[in-house]
Amino acid sequence: MVNKRGNFGSKLGAVLASAGSAVGLGNVWRFPTEVGNNGGAAFIFVYLICIAVIGIPVMMSEFLIGRHTHTNTISAFAKLAPGKWWRIEGIAGVFVAFLILSYYIVISGWTLFYLIESLCGQLQGLQTTDLCALSARLGAKASDNGAQAADYTQVFNDFVSNPWLPVLMGAAFMGLTHLIIARGVQSGIEKSSKVMMPMLLFIIGILVVCSFGMPGSSEGLRFLLKPDFSKITADVILSAVGQAFFSLSLAMGCLCTYASYFRSDTKLPKTAAGVAIIDTFVAILSGFIIFPAVFSVEEVSVDAGPGLVFITLPNVFNIAFSHLPWLGYIFSGFFYLLLLLAALTSAISLHESVTAYVLEAFSVSRRKAAAAVSIACMTLGVACSLSFGVWSDLTLFGMNIFELFDFTASKIILPIGGIIICLFTGWYLDRKLVESELTNGGTLRFRLFRLYYFIIRYVAPLAIAAVFVQELLS
Repeated sequence: MVNKRGNFGSKLGAVLASAGSAVGLGNVWRFPTEVGNNGGAAFIFVYLICIAVIGIPVMMSEFLIGRHTHTNTISAFAKLAPGKWWRIEGIAGVFVAFLILSYYIVISGWTLFYLIESLCGQLQGLQTTDLCALSARLGAKASDNGAQAADYTQVFNDFVSNPWLPVLMGAAFMGLTHLIIARGVQSGIEKSSKVMMPMLLFIIGILVVCSFGMPGSSEGLRFLLKPDFSKITADVILSAVGQAFFSLSLAMGCLCTYASYFRSDTKLPKTAAGVAIIDTFVAILSGFIIFPAVFSVEEVSVDAGPGLVFITLPNVFNIAFSHLPWLGYIFSGFFYLLLLLAALTSAISLHESVTAYVLEAFSVSRRKAAAAVSIACMTLGVACSLSFGVWSDLTLFGMNIFELFDFTASKIILPIGGIIICLFTGWYLDRKLVESELTNGGTLRFRLFRLYYFIIRYVAPLAIAAVFVQELLS
């Protein structure tokens, strides 16, 4: 059968969908973690430069590859370089999207669970010392003194090690993602993006206002807004480059796939800038939410990874709003809803990157392609989830299944893929083709083309290579 390719119906839809791909869980916890570990405002200053100098040019490269070919990521590279090894990058892009989605749904399932717990009031009033395991619904035993409260760390550990509840939450999240993908580009991806992205930005606004009202919030704002440039080191710069690269969802095939749905009159430099602005806006405002909250509570620091959003922050919300429990209830609920929306917009793009390939390569309907991807990802997702519990002893190179997937994707495939995209655009593609795509056939003026071309040939690949080496050696 012949599939009619979808297209975004509007320029706004293209920008919001692409921004949704970039905005994810990394904006809400990875960015504040990097800020906390690398000097606060000084890191943000370097990060903004990296977004402008490296992130946007690489994004434009993915956009021009996708829109020029109007096909899935694998076919795009094969079409531009027939018979050449460059096609490997297309394969790597689809594979890494599949791999990331398989463990991304696990964390997203955790987020869904914590949203439900928050809305039911189960995260308020927990103790900050080890008392007992999770509540009886998970089969936990109460402490000897009969207390019903649980420590936040114990709650999290008992939940993720449970053999069925995290899988159920992950499956529910995957089901929601699948329904959106199955509806198509305009009716599913674009329509949902036009609802979820404004909702996400609205929730961020509410949380920022609430966070500013916390006692001690001024210290958090000073940490974010008053740079100490003496803290800028080579490691800080490399961390900023890495965060800029990963924050924009580069080299995952997602942006290339979305660009294949762009209309011919879409302004690629302007769209890339718009996506970067929205993504950066969400990341920085997430810092405005988290740091005033953290600084309002003594002896609480920003931890890396899931410990931040599932252990540290619930504890912070509980203490900071102890005088107004109802406000803590609202704040916590909105925060996990924000996290869920961010996870969903990214999961949709990851799913679509793989679905587009299956749909076009095997000439099946969108519904069948989406179903095949959902089932395959969920199968691996179950293995990733169980790696925190009954399969925790199953390791390779000292890593469980979840950690192995994450390391392979984020530390190896993505940076190598980013370097290849830069080399492909800057050294293999004809310069006239690249310029034609970025100027819409010469109908638009792109005064920074020479600067862009220099960056994509020299600066970006070297910077990404430096981050790649640092990550492997760290």
